[in-house]
Order: sequence, then C-alpha cells, then structure tokens
Amino acid sequence: MAVTTVFDGGPITVVDYRCEARPGDTPFVEWHEAFTISYVRAGSFGYRFRGDAFELVAGSFLIGHPADEYMCTHDHVGGDRCLSFALDPALVDEIGASATWHIGYVAPRPDLMVLGELGRSSADGQSAIGVDEVGLMLARRFVDAVSGRERSNRAPSAVDRRRAVESALWIDAHSHRAIGLDDAARHAGLSPFHFLRIFSDVLGVTPHQYLVRSRLRHAARLLADEERAVTDIAFDVGFADLSNFVRTFHRAAGVSPRGFRNAARGDRKIFQDRLAADCVR
Repeated sequence: MAVTTVFDGGPITVVDYRCEARPGDTPFVEWHEAFTISYVRAGSFGYRFRGDAFELVAGSFLIGHPADEYMCTHDHVGGDRCLSFALDPALVDEIGASATWHIGYVAPRPDLMVLGELGRSSADGQSAIGVDEVGLMLARRFVDAVSGRERSNRAPSAVDRRRAVESALWIDAHSHRAIGLDDAARHAGLSPFHFLRIFSDVLGVTPHQYLVRSRLRHAARLLADEERAVTDIAFDVGFADLSNFVRTFHRAAGVSPRGFRNAARGDRKIFQDRLAADCVR
C-alpha cells in the first residue's frame, strides 16, 4: 500500500492511497482513526463492515467511522486508488448528522462524484481550489445527501459580509506567505467550515482561489514593472514551486510569465495572437 499525504493541517487531512492487492491475496483489516470519506479514483475492492459486504468501484465512496473495524478484499480485480479525507470529530459535530458516518459506503452518485473529481484535480495540482476546501464541500454534501437534510439559503448577514471582506483584504496583504484555510479562518474568528461557507457566499470564490489570484495579480504587476528574474518573482509572491507558477500563470493569462513581460514592454503581437486564437476556437 503506497500512502501519500496530500494535505495535513487544521481539522482535515487528505491522503492518497494506492493499493496493489490482487485476487488471491489475503484480506486485511483496517481501522479508521478519524471520520473519513474516501473517493475511489480507480480500480475496485470489497469491504466488509458490521455484517454487510460492499463492492466499491471507481466513483464509489468509502465512509469510515473512528474505531470501527473494516475488512478489505480484492476478490475480482487487482489494485485501486483512493483519495481519502479525514475529519476531526469537532468538525463532524459542526457539520451535523454524525450518525450518517456509520453507513460504510455510498454508491456512485453525480453530486458527490463531481466533488471527488474536483478533489482529485486539486490534489494533482490542477485546480485553484484548495484540496482541504474540497474536502469540506464533499463532507457537507455527503451528510446532506445521506441524511436527506435541506439547508437554508440564508443571505449573508452584514456581519458575515464584513468578515468576508476583511478576510479577503488580510489574505491579499499576506498572500506571499503560506496561508491555509485554517489560518484564514482563525484570523476571522470562525471555524474553517463556517469560514469557507461565508467567504464563498459573499465573494463568489473560495479562500484558496482568492489567495492564488492575489498571487497572480501581484506577479503580473512585478513582471510588468520590474526586471527581476521570473523565478524570484514567483517565490516572492508566494509560489513555492516555479513550474506551478508558470503553469498557473499561463492558464490565467494565456501566455507565459516571460511572454506577459514582453507584452508589457510593448510586444502587442503576443496578445494579438492570443486573441486571434480565441476567435478561431
């Protein structure tokens, strides 16, 4: 079993599991140390839990409850890969309906699978939404779907709006630092669960999306105004990896950071070619 921790901070941990077990291998027992919701990214495996047996395939969700025993089997095919979100008990209490975490399994369903794929994209570095944010969205949607609970679409209060705006200004001012959802929520005086909901409802983006876009905005200004190396600018605005910065900037601007700098110096053909390409599509 190959285990890779994707995110570890605050009330949620995200782990990528890659299992190579095959038919004929001895079944093994697992215990979950936290409330978990695991998205089956690929492959298949069986689970035995409280007298029930489940067959999970790509798109299914394994639901884990602390201290419960689970037997994992591979009777039909070999290998699987799961993205697992582990939540602290206090966070599960906040979301509510903790009894739903005893069901063990959720069959593939569109509203959960799209969030599972969003989590996969985020874990693979292809999305501007934080993987911990996706985990909170997924947990909330799972509880609502399984419990049949409907949440009210209450408009944000004046206090919530002020908190969201002040938090956005704080994130922008400190975007060169490593800021996690837990950090921003603590600054706002809210739990991560409620902070994510309020921030997204008021501003239309998640905190991590806003953080990445703030870094891109600062980078664009520096690329246009200064002669520093692209690598130095990437690190100065908060990107820990140059390739990630180049990829993210290109996706946002349609040109590389160096191409953007050349355009800012007067090479209009760069953006003209980009606009022409967009018109052809």
